[in-house]
Amino acid sequence: MKRERITVRADWRERCEAVGFTYHSVDGSYWDESACYVFTAAEVDELEAATNELHRLCLEACEHVVRERTFEAFAIPEPFWTFVADSWREREPTLFGRFDLVYDGSTPPKLLEYNADTPTALLEASVVQWYWMQDVRPRADQFNSIHEKLIAQLRAMSGRLPVAQAHFACARESDEDFRNSEYVRDCATQAGYATARVAIEEIGWDPVAKRFVDAADAPVATLFKLYPWEWLMREAFGPNILSRSCRWIEPPWKALLSNKTILAALWELNPGHPNLLPAYLVPGRIDGDHVRKPRLSREGANVSLRRMTGAMSSGGSYGEEGYVYQALAPLREFDGNFPVLGSWIVGDTACGIGIREDATPITRNTSRFVPHYFE
Repeated sequence: MKRERITVRADWRERCEAVGFTYHSVDGSYWDESACYVFTAAEVDELEAATNELHRLCLEACEHVVRERTFEAFAIPEPFWTFVADSWREREPTLFGRFDLVYDGSTPPKLLEYNADTPTALLEASVVQWYWMQDVRPRADQFNSIHEKLIAQLRAMSGRLPVAQAHFACARESDEDFRNSEYVRDCATQAGYATARVAIEEIGWDPVAKRFVDAADAPVATLFKLYPWEWLMREAFGPNILSRSCRWIEPPWKALLSNKTILAALWELNPGHPNLLPAYLVPGRIDGDHVRKPRLSREGANVSLRRMTGAMSSGGSYGEEGYVYQALAPLREFDGNFPVLGSWIVGDTACGIGIREDATPITRNTSRFVPHYFE
């Protein structure tokens, strides 16, 4: 694994926007093709194997949580406990997730956290960096079959969903969420779905028919929502979710995996696993450098690095539900940058990576996306 400086394409903005990637310059320079990361085939194999293994461990952890009914530790409101448990027992189908890994090419990949419910950076990982490679390194390869796997998984899921018309939703004000949602909607169209878009703010409730409806009063029976379960459960319409009139992508059981409490559960069930870091729900269990993360947070907010040489924190408004304390896995520095690898799982299969890098060891919403290839 190495970082390589390269020449930027003269028309990179136009090339990005042609596939719907309009937020390439958010916060100044989000998409950064002045450099790329290069892997060997053996390193890609290791990342793929680690991602599949982490997916297996997460499914085992879900079974444990549901069996032991430890939902309170995950800050899931009590009225939703049975709802989440039933979703798991029925194995409601999942589309995707993104494991954030620390990896340097010499030690086993280790899990930092799992974006299991509303993973973004999908469009750039699936499509944008693929076209970049075709332009810049046409003889190389890339760990990236995300697009094909998404279409195949959506097609496989259709038999278990009411898909006369599937709706695709996110918050109205986020261009990034909208573009990612629209990309998944395009994949669903290619998989044979009839689709419609709706903003989360436009979803209503028909008290007579006892079902969710869109702005045109059409029934919402299947909903892909790029909107976290912990927010949905606390919305004014949250109690209506328990009517089970709608099927969700991602399903309710993914609320267990998108909560950082799962990091402590994974370590408790698999102590010493080479792809995991020690993690606990109470402070003081880790001797030495560690990270404090809110159990529920987004985009690196309210993360604190506690090191013998000093501390570093990010701002934000999270932490009310408590924290997880995880051993620090120092990120390797590449030319003054610290990369985190987002490794994608679609269905039950690892299928690609996207890399975010920052000038600090905390990856946040301003961190840059840098493409990759392997030799």
